[in-house]
Amino acid sequence: MRKGLAVGLALVVLAMPLGLRAQADDAGAKNAPQAMDESGEKNAAKARAALDAMVKAMGGDAWLNMKNMVREGHIAAFFHGNPDPGTTLFWDFHQWPDRDRVEYTKHRDVVQFYEARKGIEVTYRGAKPLPQEQVDDFMRRRDHSIETAVKVWLKDPKTILVYEGQRMAERHMAEQVTMISPENEAITIQMDVQTHLPLMRSFQWRDPLYKDKNTDIEEYADYHDVDGFPTAFSITRVHNDETVRQLYIDKVHYNQDLAPDFWDINAVAKKIKK
Repeated sequence: MRKGLAVGLALVVLAMPLGLRAQADDAGAKNAPQAMDESGEKNAAKARAALDAMVKAMGGDAWLNMKNMVREGHIAAFFHGNPDPGTTLFWDFHQWPDRDRVEYTKHRDVVQFYEARKGIEVTYRGAKPLPQEQVDDFMRRRDHSIETAVKVWLKDPKTILVYEGQRMAERHMAEQVTMISPENEAITIQMDVQTHLPLMRSFQWRDPLYKDKNTDIEEYADYHDVDGFPTAFSITRVHNDETVRQLYIDKVHYNQDLAPDFWDINAVAKKIKK
């Protein structure tokens, strides 16, 4: 029955005068871009709604206007997906938009500063620039962080938002959104469909030497409420499908009053004992 109806409709179209058929084709061609535009706008609106729900879940305006974040914990390193023995103590200080300070060892006598686009390490030997490869890696992750995605990319009207539906992420059902910047870079974020908290952030970048694409992923788990901010106490970094770092957070503080010389590299160098 359906087959006969389809054949009948096809015969009707073929029987139309050429002029009417051309008009029908023109009308379809004109309506197609409009339908695509409407579909794209609906998809972008759905993506934005998912991101807005994520920001609200993380603390809303209080999170957007956070003064700083201080984390204390342990880092486990991996080689070819296998963990190295032991962990390293760290204290991590972040102040938006471009100030990061990381202290290592129980004596906190190895201090790394990432300010603007520079990286400096301070030890008992004094201050010296960090290897450029290490600085580039840190800057890439900061440039593609969830904080940057929300505070910079989402505010740019030229950023393209794509809602990619729901999928499983670490035994959680997640919504997936990809943001594409005017420079054609992309950040993909997966958010728990129930809590709306981020579960994963990923991006790709092309190796300047070998020209192949690399994929960097951060996975977030073990959320705890700290000062009204849901905070991931387990962060796993994955590079090209291999786990490279795992951060185990012990303590987190927000909006701390830091010393006036806290970001002064020379002042820190003087305090580290030789």
